[in-house]
Amino acid sequence: MLQGWIQIALTLLIIVVITPFFGKYMARVFLEQSTFLDVILNPLERVLYSLVGVQTQENMTGWQYARSILYSNVVMALLIFFVIANQGWLPLNPTKIGAPTWDTIVHTTISFITNTNQQHYSGETYLSYGSQMLGLGYHMFTSAATGIAVAIAFIRGLTGRPLGNFYVDLIRSITRILLPISIVGGIVFMALGVPETLAGPAVFPTLEDPNISQAIALGPVAHFEIIKQLGENGGGFFAINSAHPFENPNAFSNLIQIVAMLSIPTSLIFTYGLFANNTKQAWLLYGMVGVIFVGFLIVTAIGEYNGNPAVNALLGSQQVNLEGKEVRFGWAQSVLFAVSTTGTMCGAVNSFHDSFMPAGGFIFLSNMFLQIMWGGQGTGTAYLFAYSILAVFVTGLMVGRTPEFLGRKIEKREVVLASFLILLVHPIAILIPGAIALAFPDQLAGISNPGFHGFSQVIYEYASAAANNGSGFEGLGDSQPSPLAIATGTKTTATALWWNLSTCFSLLAGRYIPIIGLLLLADSMSRKQAVPYTTGTLRTDTGLFTGVTAGVILILGALTFFPVLALGPIGEAFFIAKGIG
Repeated sequence: MLQGWIQIALTLLIIVVITPFFGKYMARVFLEQSTFLDVILNPLERVLYSLVGVQTQENMTGWQYARSILYSNVVMALLIFFVIANQGWLPLNPTKIGAPTWDTIVHTTISFITNTNQQHYSGETYLSYGSQMLGLGYHMFTSAATGIAVAIAFIRGLTGRPLGNFYVDLIRSITRILLPISIVGGIVFMALGVPETLAGPAVFPTLEDPNISQAIALGPVAHFEIIKQLGENGGGFFAINSAHPFENPNAFSNLIQIVAMLSIPTSLIFTYGLFANNTKQAWLLYGMVGVIFVGFLIVTAIGEYNGNPAVNALLGSQQVNLEGKEVRFGWAQSVLFAVSTTGTMCGAVNSFHDSFMPAGGFIFLSNMFLQIMWGGQGTGTAYLFAYSILAVFVTGLMVGRTPEFLGRKIEKREVVLASFLILLVHPIAILIPGAIALAFPDQLAGISNPGFHGFSQVIYEYASAAANNGSGFEGLGDSQPSPLAIATGTKTTATALWWNLSTCFSLLAGRYIPIIGLLLLADSMSRKQAVPYTTGTLRTDTGLFTGVTAGVILILGALTFFPVLALGPIGEAFFIAKGIG
């Protein structure tokens, strides 16, 4: 067990060391200060701005910024849909794969444009190389860059600056952050054995019978893999994602993937501190999230290390729960990857989340309910500060003062927007479609596991969609043809159609409504006059206020979603402990 904890501790230490350097670099990029890439990228960006027709000094209002996001995302969605729907005759399709069903195309389009990458298909058998590269890979850059742009605009607004220009932020996010790291990361992955080829599958005779051939799927995986992790996209080139040896061949590649998925969201907190000229507050918030994150890791790790009581009783000894895990990673790296991927809203998996003990399921769901451990690509950072605004409001009520954040008064509009984002949109996107699916478990849900675990499967799917995470508990009939149809020998695809279309509601609501709200909140803050600090000012860069913020986060999350957690993983934990399941 000690070796596993040392692995986790060393990985987290790498993240902490990276944070100030990467955070400072991102701050310099978006404060338009000089960086070492200026010589190469300044001429390239000037060409891109000219082609797009962007005036780099033109600032947008909150509504203008939001409309720019929506318009550009609609155009990019049409491109995804066109490429996948016509992949049968488009190039880069060595195995001549035809188009998926219309509802799968709609779901995949919305899933990737929202940075969710929830997949109701197997990538190696349903999509061509062209669809994987142009349809999906290209949008892994743009959707991740959109999230970073929103976070930077939000930080600008909080610190009293104009929000900036979306198209400038989008381009700079790609050219100066995502693309350079992806080029280096892709080369490293190729050196580690991840394939990067346009050749068709490799065909070999099987060991059991030389007369029978087996096709080994290949493809341009290495460049796909790095942006999948760095951009917190999470969609796998292969069906089993980062558990596949061609996506994640060894412990070193696994380390790179974890560091890549954690690097941007953790560093953005430090970037905020530089924008606000208050790195003390940034480190306090960083520490707060870090403590909760480590606590979540400990809960999940203890559950996996202690194993399943029913299995231990049969074996007569305590055994680590290795069900659904790759032996080359072991329990510790599987736990760290799983908590990180649900905490950062990446959604990539190197183990089967459905096979974790109930403690793991509890933490994975909690991560997606809260969305700030460390949060989605950019937007998670903004959520963290929205919670801070609510904490300022609560403490202001307690001491009888008008609440202030960074010297700007928090008034009705800001509280309404923050409450709307955190307390209303997310629960609606999860609980309403979840209740409908659970009301018709056979016709719509296609649940393979009855009882508490089946309940968790359904809620997890919508939580994953609404949080733009994309991972799944699986066991649902959410693909064409659905697993339920295969198991029963029927041709029904009703459950797959339901999951494809109903999760689209959660995907769209969980992505665009919060983005609009965050931008309006930032716009409102940017227009406020700064209030001088006095002896009566509630400072937000203290340990006391940070503790209050942590309490607000955990209490609001618990009050909103505790009934769901009680009916799912908590109930399952008692069920297993009593030896019933």
